[in-house]
Amino acid sequence: MADEINRAPAKVQSALLEAMQERQITIGDTTFKLEEPFLVMATQNPVEQEGTYPLPEAQLDRFLMHVLVDYPDADAEHSILRIVRHEQRAKQQSAPVAQSLVTQAQIFAARQEVLDLHMETVVENYIVELVMATRNPKAVDPELADWLEYGASPRGTIALDICARSHAYLQGKAFVTPDDVQAVAFDALRHRLVLSFEAEAAGVTTDDVIERLLSRVATV
Repeated sequence: MADEINRAPAKVQSALLEAMQERQITIGDTTFKLEEPFLVMATQNPVEQEGTYPLPEAQLDRFLMHVLVDYPDADAEHSILRIVRHEQRAKQQSAPVAQSLVTQAQIFAARQEVLDLHMETVVENYIVELVMATRNPKAVDPELADWLEYGASPRGTIALDICARSHAYLQGKAFVTPDDVQAVAFDALRHRLVLSFEAEAAGVTTDDVIERLLSRVATV
């Protein structure tokens, strides 16, 4: 877990990049393989805040998803208060003991079940066409060509596939549908698209681009 990752210096970002891509870390002349299951979860502050820096595109592309977290509503704020209060009381009574809720074998089994979910060729084509539209936006909407500087890499295609499968799995489905692809498209693609200067000047966001793409690319 990397908290406030966009406050970290370049050396830390480089180390994270190796861990995320190669599943290993290097200390001096020695390289250590990271055990599975391994993943990196990170938070970042708005780039408008002082002391923050935009993450390199190569590093952003290696995150499977970019989930936007807004301020909590009133009910969630009450829950936060109660949770923190409970944790503080527990600390006063005794040291908390970490408990395992899921085993490594269960995680590996769930991964395999996700990969085994049936996906029709038309759904796979839909994923590919969405990503291709980010690279050649003029083919689906001339205005998109003015908004996008760079489209999603092949990692975007892979991310859409994995996330759509995972969404279907969590919904208890036996197969993946275009609805599953659309449900994860924003989180899987928003950090992989580079907007043009014109789009940024006009206040267009990557979510605006994805919404337009979903409305233009046919599902069948």
